[in-house]
Amino acid sequence: MITIKNLNFSYSKSRPLFKNMDLHLQEGHIYGLLGKNGAGKSTLLKNMAGLVYPVSGTIEVLQHDPCKREPALLQEISFIPEEFHLPAVKSATFVKANAVFYPKFDHAYFQELIREFEIPIDQKLADMSYGQKKKYIISFGLASNTKIMIMDEPTNGLDIPSKVQFRKIMASAIADDRCVIISTHQVRDLDNLIDAVILLDEHRVVLNANVNRITDHISFKKVPELNDDVLYSEPALGGFNTIQLNAMGEDSKLDLELLFNAVLQKKELITNLLNVTEDVERI
Repeated sequence: MITIKNLNFSYSKSRPLFKNMDLHLQEGHIYGLLGKNGAGKSTLLKNMAGLVYPVSGTIEVLQHDPCKREPALLQEISFIPEEFHLPAVKSATFVKANAVFYPKFDHAYFQELIREFEIPIDQKLADMSYGQKKKYIISFGLASNTKIMIMDEPTNGLDIPSKVQFRKIMASAIADDRCVIISTHQVRDLDNLIDAVILLDEHRVVLNANVNRITDHISFKKVPELNDDVLYSEPALGGFNTIQLNAMGEDSKLDLELLFNAVLQKKELITNLLNVTEDVERI
């Protein structure tokens, strides 16, 4: 669905953000996009949506060049930015003005999401709290039924019950013909939601792996003492949270935060084990 080849991008000549970046994203997945502050998560999403343009390289989204901003592509992209503005109008006015740009907009589903998120649509959108606004644009994006859904820090501003609702709704939103990319620095908000992990570091993608492949090759365990099998560890109450080689094919739950820290600190060791040069479909 999305193919990026040799992407080079910078906001200034002296500080390149991406260098010869390659990335391939497929339908039927919810990708978690991770990276340190300043790694370029938001910028990568904007490149996919055609909101900023690469210095060189190619980006193909649904066989279109997003830089051309063609209506045939834009009607298949829902982009939920981290920073946004909602006008001083009520929901019905907003939907009437904007839903027309999305041929598959589902009004009944939108109302269902509004009820699920408990959004007070009787007031003007601009008067809502930040969390309510965030839930509103997430609901609108989901109801648009686009093939590509891009979400930048969607859980920022949401309270704990709303985050639970968000994960529940997103888990049911994935379809075989849809690709969802969620960027966040709050990695625990993506637990039990994503099925593939993308990690940016040092101007490129250092990890693009299916969750099943990750847990097939490495296991996440809490142990009272460290031993030679431990690839990476962090102190925890009563012992250590560890990543170990999964030689026995054991089942373990992916710890995104632990994986994130391990890749940043022991990049070659972890990524070589996961064979990240392969596409998600094949791994």
